[in-house]
Amino acid sequence: MNPSADLVNKLWRLCALLRKDGVTYQQYVTELTYLLFLKMASEQKDESRIPAAYRWGALKSAPETEVLTRYRQALIDLGNGEKIADRSVVAIFQNATTIVREPANLKKLIDAIDGLHWFSDERDAFGDAYEGLLQKMAEETKRGAGQYFTPRVLIQVMVELMRPEPGEVIQDPAAGTGGFLIAADRYMKQRTDNYFELAPKQQSFQLSQALRGLENVPDTFRLLQMNLHLHSIDPDHLDLADTLSPAGSGGRFKNANLILTNPPFGPAGGPPTRDDLSITDRVSSYQLPFVEHCIRALKPGGRAAVVVPDNVLFDDGRGKALRQRLMNWCDLHTILRLPTGIFYAQGVKTNVLFFTRSTDEAPLEDATQAVWIYDMRSGAPAYGKTNPLKHSDFEDFVTAFGDDPNGRAPRTDQGEEGRFRRFTRDEIAARADNLDITWLKDTSGEAEDGLETPEDILAAIDGHLTTAMTEVRALLEELGDGVADADALSEAAE
Repeated sequence: MNPSADLVNKLWRLCALLRKDGVTYQQYVTELTYLLFLKMASEQKDESRIPAAYRWGALKSAPETEVLTRYRQALIDLGNGEKIADRSVVAIFQNATTIVREPANLKKLIDAIDGLHWFSDERDAFGDAYEGLLQKMAEETKRGAGQYFTPRVLIQVMVELMRPEPGEVIQDPAAGTGGFLIAADRYMKQRTDNYFELAPKQQSFQLSQALRGLENVPDTFRLLQMNLHLHSIDPDHLDLADTLSPAGSGGRFKNANLILTNPPFGPAGGPPTRDDLSITDRVSSYQLPFVEHCIRALKPGGRAAVVVPDNVLFDDGRGKALRQRLMNWCDLHTILRLPTGIFYAQGVKTNVLFFTRSTDEAPLEDATQAVWIYDMRSGAPAYGKTNPLKHSDFEDFVTAFGDDPNGRAPRTDQGEEGRFRRFTRDEIAARADNLDITWLKDTSGEAEDGLETPEDILAAIDGHLTTAMTEVRALLEELGDGVADADALSEAAE
């Protein structure tokens, strides 16, 4: 076992100290975020930004009768921008509170963390351990975990195919815990000797301007800030905001060279409040408006890789209008049909859309001449904890995709017996612009036959119900019954 994985397992076992008090996994990881930040600063001998009374050594040496009081005050003061000058510290600790109720438990947690063997030579090592904790949390938190944690293997493949380059503006409008931004940054660093090959101005751009993202959930935004910080990324353009509100249409989130994202699925809190989302302005679910955002946020010639659920491929009404806009304004060159079971919500069927915005300033008719579809779902093995998705599982798709991030490398239609096929724009139009195209026997439903634990079975049921409610909501909206009726039905189901 590598040192990072060993450290993750030891940190996760510490959860037992708090779980007996009813603490959730996300609360536990959030609590660790505060303590790990202070411990990391101590290990890196970088505590100048932290008042002496709140540094790791001071907390460790505090008497049990005082440690909880001091820790609570530390959380308040470190999140106060008037007392702490460092923006990244304030972002991590802003509005922070502790769920630890007993001083003895906090003391045990501090002593246990202090007793672990840490890496003192490289901040990324802390980042790897922290990412491991986030993955553990996603594995244990069945319901909704896929909303903020995308399998890192999938992220890596999407980044490798899109080939981010220094100097590009790279955006994730549903940043979650930062997986796409970190992977893109790592990909570029590995190819430019950690940015040392770049001129000073270019280095400055990469460190503070290149990566941009929005996240709407405060606790997840805190995890995002910590994860980026541990990976030596402290960008200026990272906001706690709703992408589907006017904040998402601001200048910082336009004209992206590359968008990499896994938007949330399912019902939203209501329709978008942005004026520019003209097609999906009345759609009260997340996936369609996020796709329209990606289309509009790309600069001419910009490219995107976006994870979407199946209904984006076949919904009528506004879904169909959105697909037409996508194929008119962009070259939708590739769709990857993903196997089930790779997200922690079982039963959710997903795809990756790869598209490039037309270089013409004016909207076009049919910028998409043909769509290549790779079926990785049919006949796929059951994925899950016992059979995790591996990079090698994508090898055939990566080869078929080719080495051009805009999908223009030579390709071969593998025919009805193969997994990779080409469909012309006329053929798609004859299908009423329905992109839910299959030709192999789909055995993906059988992937759930091996589920055994009650948690996995309930998660699968929840995934199917969420998908069904999303489709019912979309149908009600198209029939003109109104968002209110859809909301009422959704609330009744819950």
